[in-house]
Amino acid sequence: MSPFVGVCQDLLTETQLRELVQKQATAPSYYFLRWSHQVSGIVDKLPDDFSSPEGQMFNCDREFRWKRQNDRYSVLVLSNTGEVPGFKSIIDDTEYASESEDKSYWKTEQRPAYGYPINETRFPRSLIYPESLDVSKTSPNQPKLAQRYFIAQPTATVHFVALTVEMPR
Repeated sequence: MSPFVGVCQDLLTETQLRELVQKQATAPSYYFLRWSHQVSGIVDKLPDDFSSPEGQMFNCDREFRWKRQNDRYSVLVLSNTGEVPGFKSIIDDTEYASESEDKSYWKTEQRPAYGYPINETRFPRSLIYPESLDVSKTSPNQPKLAQRYFIAQPTATVHFVALTVEMPR
């Protein structure tokens, strides 16, 4: 499948956003919610209190990012497994696609990502990671935190860096 970067064609209500995220969540999926005064850390369950103005859900296939706009949410998807129904590509690449062998504007590269240790002093409070996610690359049988670069092929420019999960082999 080819990489896909798109935006939801409609602004979503909180209920519609929750339904979308739960429908697209494949095991294991993780969440990171942001408010102006705090972050949730990486958690493995979507909290019942879904009042954060921004957040993301990520798994080994894709990342969804959302941001509140008045009483609705705009949603961006960064997918490594092709198009997502209900989302429109952010690139009008018909001219480029006709000249490209793989017909994709985007290419991806995956790299390891590392969490900060609990005793890190750069943050006023330690960041939270679920026990099911290996952020230190020391547990061979656990899903590992990783990052996926979405690179525009015509310019070789990294436009997005998505959190992702690297599954154990």
